[in-house]
Amino acid sequence: MIEYHSFCRHEKSCTSVSSPLTGKFSIKTSKKENSWQQQLSTARRGFYELCQLLDITSDGFEGLEKLDDDFPVIAPTAYLSRIVKGDPNDPLLLQILPNAAELIETPGYSQDPLEEESSSPAPGLIHKYHGRVLLIASSTCAIHCRYCFRRHYPYQENRFQRNQHQQALNYIRSNREVREVILSGGDPLTLSNKYLQWLVNSIADIPQISTLRIHTRLPVVIPDRVDTDLLDLLSGRLNIVLVIHCNHSNEIDEEVGYALRKLSKSGITLLNQSVLLKNINDDADTLGLLSHQLFDNGVLPYYLHMPDQTQGTAHFDISEAEACSLMSSLAGVLPGYLVPRLVREQPTSASKTQLPFL
Repeated sequence: MIEYHSFCRHEKSCTSVSSPLTGKFSIKTSKKENSWQQQLSTARRGFYELCQLLDITSDGFEGLEKLDDDFPVIAPTAYLSRIVKGDPNDPLLLQILPNAAELIETPGYSQDPLEEESSSPAPGLIHKYHGRVLLIASSTCAIHCRYCFRRHYPYQENRFQRNQHQQALNYIRSNREVREVILSGGDPLTLSNKYLQWLVNSIADIPQISTLRIHTRLPVVIPDRVDTDLLDLLSGRLNIVLVIHCNHSNEIDEEVGYALRKLSKSGITLLNQSVLLKNINDDADTLGLLSHQLFDNGVLPYYLHMPDQTQGTAHFDISEAEACSLMSSLAGVLPGYLVPRLVREQPTSASKTQLPFL
């Protein structure tokens, strides 16, 4: 059963309080101090700070300086509050804790495994599939997932300001076969509501666009991001599909569930995509519980991704044979609408490749 963890929002001071039953810590803070912007701005943490917060040993780690420079720890307090302190194998911790294995060069892995740079007709725009384009809306994430397939993306070369986005919008307008725009990143919901409103309105003004899809982890890692202004700006002329990224049922606490249900009740189609990760969610019981938790909060399981072959992430991989066996077990205990599609993305394919498992 999921352990829900409540948050007090009415204290004047901000303190960390450990629960004697779960080992987790909650945050007492005022609503003003606990704004999503504040949570986002304070999410960057040093490796040793993370270990200290969660009572994890930092002994024996080599190469810390390089990882801190290349891909630093970013994890907001709302997410950390769901991690069991003192447990080095906590499935949420393993998604954010740097690992020396990231420094190992693995043959066949690359910094651009999906060859996105070769499919970019305008700055920040990726056009690989028929009828839809992907726009990098922001270079900022609220959390650094260690398995991230864009951890090497050249964000520094793409400022993602209005003039660059306008170039991408001009390209979209000139391609009549494009009907759907996908906002990705980074994370689109790290943008201010004002800028996001401009971007959504600009996309809605393109005559052939009927659907806006937003890929985001914000409702999961900082549920306060789902505010009234966000709900208002998403209730416009377009069909809105919000694809969240949740890998484990422990990521869905009471606050996250409330945020997801608000989005669902606003008429937004909610889907989830997960990544299949070794020692984190690579068993049928874990994935089955995740599917039920998602559906209870208005979200349909959509994709279960095989990890992309991104340099520095090989330690998360499991074999396709193991993945297909797992999915066969999962399909035996879940109704069909709760079974995500097991897929792998390949740079030369016209769509994601669905892996057969029955």
